[in-house]
Amino acid sequence: MEEAMKTNNQPEAPARKKRIFSAIQPSGQMTLGNYLGAIRNWVEMQDQFDCVYATANLHAITVRQEPKKLKENTTNLFALLIAAGVDPEKSIFFHQSMVPAHAELSWVLSTFTQFGELSRMTQFKDKSARHADNINAGLFTYPSLMAADILLYQADLVPVGDDQRQHLELTRDIAVRFNGIYGKTFVVPEPYIKKNAARVRNLLDPSKKMSKSDPNTKSFILMTDEPATIMKKFRSAVTDSEASVRYAEGKDGINNLMEIYSACTGKTYAQIEDEFRGKGYGDFKTAVGEAVVATLEPIQIRYKELISDRKYLDELAQKGAASAERLAKRTIEKVYKKVGLVR
Repeated sequence: MEEAMKTNNQPEAPARKKRIFSAIQPSGQMTLGNYLGAIRNWVEMQDQFDCVYATANLHAITVRQEPKKLKENTTNLFALLIAAGVDPEKSIFFHQSMVPAHAELSWVLSTFTQFGELSRMTQFKDKSARHADNINAGLFTYPSLMAADILLYQADLVPVGDDQRQHLELTRDIAVRFNGIYGKTFVVPEPYIKKNAARVRNLLDPSKKMSKSDPNTKSFILMTDEPATIMKKFRSAVTDSEASVRYAEGKDGINNLMEIYSACTGKTYAQIEDEFRGKGYGDFKTAVGEAVVATLEPIQIRYKELISDRKYLDELAQKGAASAERLAKRTIEKVYKKVGLVR
C-alpha cells in the first residue's frame, strides 16, 4: 500500500514536445522576405518544439549547379541561419546530404507515389518552364524526397507557405498509404502556419513576392546588404500619390512597407498610422529602412564572425548530422523491415 502511494505521488513525466521539420535550399543569399517570413520563425519555434532543421542541398541539384558555388552557398546559409538565432544546442541542424537515409527513404517512398500525383505538382510545371533545357527525373520526383525529409524524422508539424502546401498534402497521402499497407509506420504530419509570419513583397512591384531572382536588385533586400544599400533601396520603394501612411486596399506599396515596419518593430498598423500622421512618405521610408538595418545588423555581425571559421561550422554540421542520423536510422530500419528489404 505504502509503495503504491509513493508511485501515485511521483510527478508526471513532462509531455513530449511536438517535432517540427523544416529545410531551406542553399540557392544563394537570403532576402529580408526569407528572414521575416521563415527564418525568424525557425528561431522562435526552438523553445516550443523539438526542431529538426536542414540545408536542403540535395533538393538544390534538381537545377544544374556549379559544385564549388553550391558548397559555398550551403556553408554560407548554415552560418547565416546560426547568426539569425538557430541554436545547434537547442535544435538538430545539419546538411541534408550528410544523412544518406534521406536518399534511401526517398527511393522507397517513390514507389508509393503515383505518377499522376507528381504530374500535378505546380512546382514541377513552373521549374520545367524556367529550365526547359534540364527537365530531369529528379525535378519530377522532388516531392518524394521532400516527403522522405519529413517522414524520416516522424515530424508532427511542418511550417508551410502557400507554395509548399501541395507538397505537404502529398506527403500526408504517402504516409497514409504506407501506413494503410504495412501498419502504423509514419506520423502523418500536420501543417504549421505561423499567424504572424510577414509577407514581404517586391519593393518595386508589390504585386509580387520579394525574390532575389528579380533582375532589378533594388526590388529586394538581402540579409547581408550593407546599411547604406538598405536605406537606398527603401528610398526607391514604390508608394502611391496619396501621401498618407495607412493600411488600405489599393495601397500595395505602403501596405508592404507597413508590414515590414510592423514585423521589425512590433508596432500595430494603427500605431504606425498614428506615428506618421501628417508626415510624408520620405520620413516613413527612412524609418522603415532604419528599422530593417537595426534588425539585420546584429545578424550580419555574427555572420561575419562565423563565416571566418569554416572548421567550426563544419564541426557543428557534423554534430547535427550525427544526431539526425540517430533519429533517421530508427525510421529507415523500420521501413526496410516492413517492406522486406535486407539491410
